Amino acid sequence: MNIQFVEPNQVPQPRDKVRIERFEVKPYPDGWRIKLNVDVTPFQERPSLELRVLRLPEERVIAELTIIETMHRQMEFTVHVRGVSSPNGDYIAQADLYYDERTAPQDQREVSFSISV
Repeated sequence: MNIQFVEPNQVPQPRDKVRIERFEVKPYPDGWRIKLNVDVTPFQERPSLELRVLRLPEERVIAELTIIETMHRQMEFTVHVRGVSSPNGDYIAQADLYYDERTAPQDQREVSFSISV
């Protein structure tokens, strides 16, 4: 009898093969909150992530989040729009995946979006 604890396409990978597989951004209807969904490759060693939301055109950081050595491969976070009088405008959300913060990120994703309430 063969028992599988992991799906064949979900085999944990070594750190050099771990990537951001999905990065989705969904503003809440109120405009003041943003849902960030991040999926990473199944991993053997726990990666870290940095998530940022920047307001355009000045590229000012309005939300930032650091996840140190996550235990989960599928993550969902809610960040709040801060430091502006109105959330309406254009934004960029960025995700960096890394193992050693002293080196360049191993993988990066960027999503542009707008908020209009």
